[in-house]
Amino acid sequence: MGGGASQHGWSTGDVVLRREVLNDGRCWCRFPVRVVRDDEELLATYIPTGAQFDFPPGEWPIAGGRHPWHGKKRWEGNGVLMLQRPDDAYAIWVFWFGEERAFRGWYVNLQEPFRRNGAGYDTQDLELDIVVHLDGRWEWKDDELLDVRVAEGRFTPEQAAAARAEGRRVTAQLDAGERWWDDDWADWRPPAGWDSAP
Repeated sequence: MGGGASQHGWSTGDVVLRREVLNDGRCWCRFPVRVVRDDEELLATYIPTGAQFDFPPGEWPIAGGRHPWHGKKRWEGNGVLMLQRPDDAYAIWVFWFGEERAFRGWYVNLQEPFRRNGAGYDTQDLELDIVVHLDGRWEWKDDELLDVRVAEGRFTPEQAAAARAEGRRVTAQLDAGERWWDDDWADWRPPAGWDSAP
């Protein structure tokens, strides 16, 4: 799985800011993540338990006018690992559940390719997700919400079509038994001290 110093400037354990931005470039949610690996093939970051959310004020193109996570102050439960390859329009999120830290499958989060900035990186969540179960079965998540977000003005019809096309490409690979990420990530554990909010 790798680790250590990065040619890109981030080292394992560094704290950087993950910002969720909209089409107009405004940030509507940001929170600290720890760098697990950063090289030319993969950016792996970790949302620690207790990571503090920040929701900049503004009028946002969504029902209720606020980020879907608005009102949550911190990340609760087990932390989450995010695996992202440069230029991919999705990330693999790795969740663990309960005190026993049980792994139940992979979560494909459709999103814009990450873009580095001075403090961390930006992306935009594209609403659509794919849940991959332990036995290899997969299912769409939030497909119907994608059309709602287009109607609200958060995404363009072209963005929605591109997200669905990317999702179909990923599911075709899953159907063929192809996954680029290592199964060992399911057993990854944060080093001591990482889950105290950075």
